[in-house]
Amino acid sequence: MERFSPAKVNLGLSVLGRRADGYHQLHTLFAALDVGDRITLEPIPQGIELRVLGADLPSGPANLAYQAARDYLEAAGNPGGVRIVLEKHLPIAAGLGGGSGNAATVLLGLRQFYPAPVDLLPLARNLGADVAFFLRGGLAEARGIGELLSPLEPLQVPLVLVNPGLAVSAAEAYQAMKPDDYSPELPVASILAALKRGEEPGWWNSLEAPVFRLRPELAELKATLRAFGLRGVLMSGSGSTFFALASDLAQAQHLAARLRERFPRFWIRPAQTA
Repeated sequence: MERFSPAKVNLGLSVLGRRADGYHQLHTLFAALDVGDRITLEPIPQGIELRVLGADLPSGPANLAYQAARDYLEAAGNPGGVRIVLEKHLPIAAGLGGGSGNAATVLLGLRQFYPAPVDLLPLARNLGADVAFFLRGGLAEARGIGELLSPLEPLQVPLVLVNPGLAVSAAEAYQAMKPDDYSPELPVASILAALKRGEEPGWWNSLEAPVFRLRPELAELKATLRAFGLRGVLMSGSGSTFFALASDLAQAQHLAARLRERFPRFWIRPAQTA
């Protein structure tokens, strides 16, 4: 069985403050994309075999895809094993939710192989705050640490994705936050209305300030992308991927081609919210 494992972007991300448990309270819009990784699943008598292609990632318990397989099989009563081939196309530690999407894709695939009365949502939340979103995909408003989801009507938004090849740790980004970096809730209704009109929304990402302090070159890259003429440039998650608006998929492809000429070593893709 081959399955597509989508990426996501945050169409705005507000960090409201720090909770008593040490985590940060978030308000964001998750949007799944039509770009991502590929995962092949094959049932085997027992055990978990994971092979990763296209990236230097662990193939054992340190990998979220492996953890997802382990947790589902245990919850289902160990009905068999699985061989997983993970073909990575997304950059690592890029703010695109690649690992979380991989974990959710494995959970959904194993439920097909080994049907059992297992609630996937608790398993997903235990694996990571973003994993729960990928069980459904589409567009969703998220609160808490990202695990409290309210599905929204799908919205197709053409984008250009730009990643400079610089890995950014989400943990480092949150640790670098200062009280002045906290922001109010996102104006979700106005963001969605602007996107439907093809206009640049008044969105923001509270993690840009701390990440830019850690990696000043990313602040310079955002300014360069704006000067390049891109609209609505915003960092996704804790970075280092930026995305920008396009009027349609043809323009997204055109902009991506121009950006590749300007930044030949960057990972650059046209994309659309799914």
